[in-house]
Amino acid sequence: MSNVLTNITLRIWRQAGPAVAGRFETHVVDEITDEASFLEMLDILNDRLVTEGKEAVVFDHDCREGICGTCSLMIDGQAHGPQRGTTTCQLHMRRFKSGDTITIEPWRASAFPIIKDLMVDRSAFDRVIESGGFITAETGGAPDANLIPVPKPVSDAAMDSAACIGCGACVAACPNGAANLFTGAKIAHLNRLPQGQAERWGRVESMVETMDEHFGSCTNHGECEAACPKEISIDVIALMNKDYRKAKFASRKDLARQ
Repeated sequence: MSNVLTNITLRIWRQAGPAVAGRFETHVVDEITDEASFLEMLDILNDRLVTEGKEAVVFDHDCREGICGTCSLMIDGQAHGPQRGTTTCQLHMRRFKSGDTITIEPWRASAFPIIKDLMVDRSAFDRVIESGGFITAETGGAPDANLIPVPKPVSDAAMDSAACIGCGACVAACPNGAANLFTGAKIAHLNRLPQGQAERWGRVESMVETMDEHFGSCTNHGECEAACPKEISIDVIALMNKDYRKAKFASRKDLARQ
C-alpha cells in the first residue's frame, strides 16, 4: 500500500549557463506518493512550473531503467542519492519522509562543466573511449565470435566491468575528480577478453593518457566504488595500473630496438 509524502522541500541548483553564476532555488512539493520515482517527482514539479509560466528545471534523463547513465544528480551530497547500487531514476520517494528538505545539485567536477541547471557536459568520457575503448580486429558475426573459448571466470569478470554505464558518479564522488574507475572498467572489459588482446597495450596506454588530460589523479579514497550505481570494484583500477606499467615498459623496449 502506497503512502503520501507531504511538504517536501527541494533546494535545486539553477544555473542559466556555464559562464553564469548559479544559485539554489527552493520549491515545495505539497504531496507526492512514495511509489513515485525521484525523476517523476521532478517531472511533477516541472509541470507545475510550466503551468505557472516559469522555466522548468533542466536535468538529464533517458531510459529511466538504470541503463543509460544520463540521470546524473547529487542528492543530499551523494551521487545518485542515499540508496547504494541505484541510479537516480531507480530511486523512489519511499527513501524519504514527509517534511524532508532535499538538496539537488549537478555533478561537481571540473571535467564536467555545467550546461544548464542540473545538466553537465560529460564529453570528456567520450574522448577517453575514442582514444581506445573499442576493438578494431575482425571478430565476425555473433556466432563466429562465440566460437572463441572464454573461461567463465574471465567472461564473468569482463561482464562485471562492462556493467559500467558511464554516468560519472565516480568522478563526482571523488575528491580529486578522478575517472580511474570509469577508465579502468572500460579497459578491463576489453583487456580481459581474447578478442581484446591484439590491442591491449596500445589501448591502455592511450586511454590512461587521455584520461590524465581531463581528470584528476587517483589517491585511493575509494569513494568511486561506493558511489557507483553498478557497484564496480576498484580492482579494475589495479588492473589498469598494472597493464599501463607493462605497456610503458614494452614501449621503452621497442624504442631501444630502434
